Amino acid sequence: MLKVKNLTKKYKDFVAVNNISFTINQGEIVGLLGPNGAGKSTTIKSIIGLLRIDSGHILINEKDHTSIDAKREFAYIPEFPNLYDQLSIWEHIEFIAKAYGKKDYKAIALEYLERFDLIDKKDELTTELSKGMKQKLSIICNLVIDPKIYFFDEPMIGLDPKAIKTLKNLLVELKNQGKAIFISTHLLDSIEHICDQILVMKNGAIITRGSLEELKGTQEISLEELFLQVTQDE
Repeated sequence: MLKVKNLTKKYKDFVAVNNISFTINQGEIVGLLGPNGAGKSTTIKSIIGLLRIDSGHILINEKDHTSIDAKREFAYIPEFPNLYDQLSIWEHIEFIAKAYGKKDYKAIALEYLERFDLIDKKDELTTELSKGMKQKLSIICNLVIDPKIYFFDEPMIGLDPKAIKTLKNLLVELKNQGKAIFISTHLLDSIEHICDQILVMKNGAIITRGSLEELKGTQEISLEELFLQVTQDE
């Protein structure tokens, strides 16, 4: 589904992402962890084509990641939603659905609005929404287009506990539908029990990877404790 080989991204002389490789398969949730400045957001933006890479090879569903065909295969949910001030919640959904050629989207869109407690606000303008509501809308717009792979960059920042639980349940549902999910977050406890694979980055490199069980070994520790242990030891 996603193949990243020898990805390197530099900002002048600074190496933000240093020769990393990994794959994400169909029906798999992969968590990307790391301290601030580790290269997580740069990695995601490089994969989806928002940043030009210096070297490496990236395939999305066997298509070059910069191609139009590849871009039809994925959705990107950034940490800070990019929304239109003068559109309402429902107008955003309509606009995105029509842009992607989706016709039978209304029923599922209404279901998502119900699940994220936005149904009674669907006619409100973006300027009237809180940060958390904007994040919910960004997530819903990308759910409606029904891609094969999702890229989430800190999607839970600003969400209330109920919305975080709703999103976690949706991620598992999407996985069970065969979707591939790549999620970068600092809220480690929110993804601890749903990820099939964990990648930990530091200083632009992947310093450890594997399932949670593989990484913990015989230690009875949380993902947060494991993360601190790995990044400090490194």
